[in-house]
Amino acid sequence: MPDREKESPEQLERLGRTEGAERAERIGQPEPDAERRRRRAQFLRDLTEARELRDRVQPRRAKVARLRHAMRMRTFRW
Repeated sequence: MPDREKESPEQLERLGRTEGAERAERIGQPEPDAERRRRRAQFLRDLTEARELRDRVQPRRAKVARLRHAMRMRTFRW
């Protein structure tokens, strides 16, 4: 496992980790809620981007998935 101190801040950001979060882990304290929410928001943005890319690359599969989802929503009982 490479040393995190040798990695640049950009590399740490790409890994989804910051020095503050690492420091909190070493001490054994939970990371702040703001940091967790920031990382979660970034993850959700990346996930949405990946889904959009997949839909553009595989339009037929995306259309079938949309139709299946619509069918599930129509047959779902509240």
